[in-house]
Amino acid sequence: MDKLFREAQKYIPGGVNSPVRAFKAVGSNPLFIERGIGSKVYDTDGCEYVDYVLSWGPLILGHSYPQVIKKVREALEKGTSFGAPTPGETELARMMVEAVPGIEKVRLVNSGTEAAMSAVRLSRGYTGRDKIVKFEGCYHGHADYLLVKAGSGATTFGFPNSAGVPQDFTRNTILIPYNDIIATERVVKENHREIAAVIIEPVAGNMGVVLPQDGFLQKLREITKKYGIVLIFDEVITGFRISYGGAQQYFRVIPDLTCLGKIIGGGLPVGAYGGKREIMDYLSPLGPVYQAGTLSGNPIAVAAGAQSLKLLSQPGVYKKLEERTRSLVESLRENARKLKVDMHINQIGSMFTLFFSSYKVYDYKSAKKSNEKKFAQYFQGMLKKGIYLPCSQFETNFLSLVHTEEDIEKTIKANYEILRTLK
Repeated sequence: MDKLFREAQKYIPGGVNSPVRAFKAVGSNPLFIERGIGSKVYDTDGCEYVDYVLSWGPLILGHSYPQVIKKVREALEKGTSFGAPTPGETELARMMVEAVPGIEKVRLVNSGTEAAMSAVRLSRGYTGRDKIVKFEGCYHGHADYLLVKAGSGATTFGFPNSAGVPQDFTRNTILIPYNDIIATERVVKENHREIAAVIIEPVAGNMGVVLPQDGFLQKLREITKKYGIVLIFDEVITGFRISYGGAQQYFRVIPDLTCLGKIIGGGLPVGAYGGKREIMDYLSPLGPVYQAGTLSGNPIAVAAGAQSLKLLSQPGVYKKLEERTRSLVESLRENARKLKVDMHINQIGSMFTLFFSSYKVYDYKSAKKSNEKKFAQYFQGMLKKGIYLPCSQFETNFLSLVHTEEDIEKTIKANYEILRTLK
């Protein structure tokens, strides 16, 4: 695989098409995956791994789920793309509208980044305001004005954290610490006449799984409603993951706009954003806000997505996922207690993250205090035991419906053995 990586580096920057795949955070070269079946992936050397990455979340049914593959083949035989309306995209849209409480109309796009970018543009067009608020540690794709980092204060107008992004592009982005409702109230009160939208991951899945504190989302809804600000839930990760109706159903907080991705494509590239009818009708061709995409509503992607949602809508699916994940997490916690290892696990539904710290992680700063060196050692040890985890301390682990009791037991055993070496 080192040879494959050297070859990739000749033609692809860093040898990868997305930075986290490079394994830099864990100090090694990446695996090159050849195939995936069920809960397992197999690298080009033929090694088998229990997969908790699941393509960073979309594969809630596991790899190569037979009914999804069947629908993909059927769609592929009819054509790969038309650039025209199809019955399939309407079916998927209907399923999203019926499932997600805050969506009355929805527009399909090609990625989570595109969904967030479009939702922000729509919010600005709808309100006639320019500024947006985002929360530290929440990731909403790589649109220029969403790539911001904090300054020295508790809250700040953002400045770029990527080369190539002019500071002017982020000057209308206000950054606030996640879970800090006092700072949120103050900033919104001071700037509400200029704020078009507040965008948030209701469960932050890009600084590890960080949960909203009790009442935080509810209070955020109250504040944004008071000042006529569009509340955007970025549910690219949580949508159809922690419940069929996403985080907004789980927490009973309904945003104005919702961004979706990952699971709604069944493993193929797709995104979507939707919300209140009156806001969505500001989109062209009905309204003045322009957004388009040649491959939006791709027939193969929507076929995979629609079949995935049909399977996920069956009774008991999310209960099963939650119970299996909780069982795994409780056993991992027990291992850490027995071995006196400082390890904290955040979990919701079928998402969890291990932090090597002795305290509860509730925001970006506390997440960053987790021992990254110890995580890298843990990651490498688990990989040698056949357990494939996200190669960053700040990414989410996912379970699928096809992870077996045998997979769980293998993971618990490997965890115990590797934690013992970290003691």
